[in-house]
Amino acid sequence: MKALVYSGPRDVRVKNVTDAKSERPTDVLVRITSSNICGLDLHRYEGRTDMEKGKVLGHENRGQVVEMGEAVDRIKVGDCVCPPFNVACGLCKNCEAGLTGAGLTTNPGTAGASYGFAGMGPYSGGQAEYLRVPYADFNCLKLPDDAQEKRMTTSCCSTFSPLAGTTRNWRA
Repeated sequence: MKALVYSGPRDVRVKNVTDAKSERPTDVLVRITSSNICGLDLHRYEGRTDMEKGKVLGHENRGQVVEMGEAVDRIKVGDCVCPPFNVACGLCKNCEAGLTGAGLTTNPGTAGASYGFAGMGPYSGGQAEYLRVPYADFNCLKLPDDAQEKRMTTSCCSTFSPLAGTTRNWRA
C-alpha cells in the first residue's frame, strides 16, 4: 500500500509499505478516506522530535471499516469511523478513570500510545491507504450513516478540533 513515510527532517515521501493488517481479534482494518495534517506533524517534519525513519505518519484519520476481528461487537464492516489520536484499550485503570491518553497496555514500558507518533508505540499512522485500529470497539467513533455523502469534517485530533468541527459544521 502507499503511505506517507518519515525519512528525516524536512523529508517525507509517499512510498510503498507493507499492507496494514488485523493482528488481533479486537482489531479492525480501515480503508482511509481522509487524513488531516496536524500541527504536531510539523514538529516531526521539522526535526524537533526523535522520530524514527520509516514510520508512517498520521493520527487524524477517517475511513470505512473493511475487515473486523471476531471479538469486535460494536463496529461493523462498512461503518464510517474516526479513530482518536491516541490508542487505548478501554480496560486498564487509567482508561477506566478517563485517562485514555495514558493507557497502560498499548505501549509496553510507558503510558500512552498513538498512531504514527514518535515514541508512542508500534502503531503506523493513517496517512496511508489502510490503518489497523486495535481495540476497535473502544477506539472507533462510529459516524452517522450519511457522514460520507455529507463530507463531514470528522478526522480530527482529540483536542479542540472535534468540538469546533462539529459545532461550526465545517465542510471538507
